[in-house]
Amino acid sequence: MSFQSLGLIEPIARAVAEQGYTTPTPIQQQAIPLVLAGHDLLAAAQTGTGKTAGFTLPLLQRLAGGEPARNARGKTIPRALILTPTRELAAQVHENLTAYGRHLQLHSMVMYGGVGMQPQINALARGIDIVVATPGRLLDHHAQGNIDLSAVRMLVLDEADRMLDMGFVHDMRRIVALLPRQRQNLLFSATFSEDIKRLAADFLVNPQQVSVARQNATADLVEQIVFPVDRDRKRDMLVHLIRERGWEQILVFTRTKHGANRLAEQLGKDGLTATGFHGNKTQSARLRALADFKAGRLQVLVATDIAARGIDIDQLPVVVNYELPNVPEDYVHRIGRTGRAGSTGQAVSLVCVDELGFLRDIEKLVRNPIAQQIIPGFEPDPNAKAQPIVMGRTVLHGGERRTATSGSSSRPRRPAGHAATRNDSRPAAPAANRAPFPLSAKPQGQRPSGRAKPTAKPATASGKASPLPPERRADAWQGTAWAELDLPPHLRNNPSRNGQRRSGGGQRGR
Repeated sequence: MSFQSLGLIEPIARAVAEQGYTTPTPIQQQAIPLVLAGHDLLAAAQTGTGKTAGFTLPLLQRLAGGEPARNARGKTIPRALILTPTRELAAQVHENLTAYGRHLQLHSMVMYGGVGMQPQINALARGIDIVVATPGRLLDHHAQGNIDLSAVRMLVLDEADRMLDMGFVHDMRRIVALLPRQRQNLLFSATFSEDIKRLAADFLVNPQQVSVARQNATADLVEQIVFPVDRDRKRDMLVHLIRERGWEQILVFTRTKHGANRLAEQLGKDGLTATGFHGNKTQSARLRALADFKAGRLQVLVATDIAARGIDIDQLPVVVNYELPNVPEDYVHRIGRTGRAGSTGQAVSLVCVDELGFLRDIEKLVRNPIAQQIIPGFEPDPNAKAQPIVMGRTVLHGGERRTATSGSSSRPRRPAGHAATRNDSRPAAPAANRAPFPLSAKPQGQRPSGRAKPTAKPATASGKASPLPPERRADAWQGTAWAELDLPPHLRNNPSRNGQRRSGGGQRGR
């Protein structure tokens, strides 16, 4: 099957061939005809399978067949809007648009934060057909009157699950309110939870659904392996693996920005060229680090989940989860940076006892157990106890809870992410002193807005608790007495009344 057989016009098919592609991927074969027919679309496919071309190619063709939209002053204004969660993904999508539309009379631009607004204002003034943007910068331009969205007829959400989670959904609603009601909506991602699908119904009209792999599946060409290790020996194991296996280009993921900086600095002292890559870096520093990594001048790129979506590196051989994500879907996107476009790759996870619950949640999501292997000399301590994971003001509980094997006081295992004590046999705090366990209105790691007292989440009609995964509950530990939490001393100072502390957000590793 050729690209022209999907109904693409000759200039676009020629541009695709010039990029070295001759046969459309399964997601492209299914999505392109539906988009050309004008349907709203919810499309899911594994990372590295050509989702970007699945919407950019038909989008270019639909716009090429129409007249430019103009405002009252005769200036060309956007007819298509593509939204992405990260700057790097926005830049990548724009590069694809430029390459595939090189033989068309269409003009596109990319806008994101971290850089000056004036060049973007100048590009808008010259007239633009397609805008690729991150939500925050787009709203900044609209607030200043720089962009007119009244003629947008196609809206695309790339990495739609992230665009519709609680971190972006409020901006998304503001943006959608600025667009015409009559438009085509396209949502593309590698992972879609049932909650996200229900929320997507607010943006889609009679949508078609395309899925070329089992939901939330990982790429078949990625070999996944877990190396159990004690928490304080992770860096030594990482250096050992890099040197013993001769890895020359490694993308390493951590949970936090400070953790990425610290690990990069430590690896530098071990004689490896490494740098951090996260949201606290300036855009120029991020672009420079990414360019050095792609060119082979940088051996290790230590990143937060900002790099888990949109970074496309040819033949990246290894991705390392130095710390497992507490959100299972992020694991799928992390390891999707390798094994792209038909190449093979390896995804390595260094897992300590604190993260066994996160590992169980990931295996449940991908519906497959992940092979484990002990590295000689790095055998984990079988008597090690899980400790809470502190991220700023947020405390995660990712350790596996084991059921007692004897005595009448046997207690069931708690799910990962639930507040737990070091010793379950200790008496619980009196009920009168316990604060309610509300479900956070925001995902794990974000600071709740306002200072209102938390209130308990009502039970569902069936009497069961809310289905929100425990690992996303930033305040699940709130009712646990300070003496029962194994926290560093500096976090035990100045507790509020009843020995408890107000729950709060933490640093989000973006």
